[in-house]
Amino acid sequence: MGDHGPVTLPWPAPVAHRPVRGNVSVPGSKSVTNRALLLAALSGDAASVSGAPATRDTALMVGALRALGVPVDVDGEHVTFGRHHGLRGGAAVDCGLAGTVMRFVPPAAALADGPVVFDGDPRARARPMTTVLDALRALGAQVDGSGLPFTLHGAGGLRGGEVVIDASTSSQFVSGLLLSGARYDKGVTVHHSGPPVPSLPHIDMTVTMLRAAGVEVDASDADTWHVAPGPVAARDWVVEPDLSNAAVFLAAAAITRGRVTVAGWPAGSTQPGAEILAVLARAGATVTTGPDGTTVEGPAELGGVEVDLRDASELTPAVAALAALATGPSRIRGVAHIRGHETDRLAALATEINALGGAVTEAPDGLEITPAPLRGRPDRPWRAYADHRMATAGALLGLVVPGVAVDDIGCTDKTIPDFPSRWAALVS
Repeated sequence: MGDHGPVTLPWPAPVAHRPVRGNVSVPGSKSVTNRALLLAALSGDAASVSGAPATRDTALMVGALRALGVPVDVDGEHVTFGRHHGLRGGAAVDCGLAGTVMRFVPPAAALADGPVVFDGDPRARARPMTTVLDALRALGAQVDGSGLPFTLHGAGGLRGGEVVIDASTSSQFVSGLLLSGARYDKGVTVHHSGPPVPSLPHIDMTVTMLRAAGVEVDASDADTWHVAPGPVAARDWVVEPDLSNAAVFLAAAAITRGRVTVAGWPAGSTQPGAEILAVLARAGATVTTGPDGTTVEGPAELGGVEVDLRDASELTPAVAALAALATGPSRIRGVAHIRGHETDRLAALATEINALGGAVTEAPDGLEITPAPLRGRPDRPWRAYADHRMATAGALLGLVVPGVAVDDIGCTDKTIPDFPSRWAALVS
């Protein structure tokens, strides 16, 4: 198991010589997809997932489920599951750099009938894992290790019950336990104790999808979630567009005084990425929704923003790029936990924007961004740190800052297949 691909030459970000205009279709939500794939596998029956994006994260989840003995067939964006009689041990799971795989699959693998070895990309080995592994131990599992790589010794089932965790570094710790909890003998009750849980809408997404699969979930008490033991119903899941991926395309309209429409924007969604519309409106953009989708028109002058992105922290790189091009200062708060994402995103954004001449200061829980003239660096590419959202932030800045080149645009295949072509088509 290794890094996601070979080293490539820096990618020159296309410059927008006129306002960006276009209609965009974005791949399905990776968050919805990987939850749906796992729930389909846990049903043990015939099921399907439509609209699953052909991304690396999807492929890693499919690979993990296949390794555990689940019959899975992939045809483009349609994934079908065959019947099976439980998860198989004696397996090796490659998590790559996918948080949903490394945090969601171990609680399911505790149901397997033998040992399961987990590993991933070199950067994944630095991502926090002790919370979910210690929780599984408390629920009756045997686990060797405290982070990737580790071995979980499946015993064909798990006692389950109550567990107290600190999920302040990632909501995925809660979601991972809830998704498999119905298959535990006693179900699972997760109590959070610590600073506020970030990205709570992602937990709401998990609860909504569990209920759609016939699972009884009680989320009526703050910081406590109870999943009753019982079956996970097979169903045919349909994945909506990934609104966090849509954010970078809509931001392109905002910073170039352009107009971009994203097709298929859901009328109501549990995806945190929907918050990008409020952020862009606060910066002066015009947001409208019609039969063709949701449209953003950029303002004549892009204003600074002060936003708390605790519930939508994946938007931070795009919002930081937007703020670096605004006419007034900006402050992003509530995102201390993204230091533990694919990379330390706060340090990475400050380093890369400042390398272009920006004025970004790290705060304990976010970034303070003061407008400053930016310029490309022929001697130094924008560094993506193997992080797909860092790469797309570089592409955004490159629209109006000539000479920006992203060192690893290929890492965008984590969530947006063929991003360079999609971006070039919008900018041309």
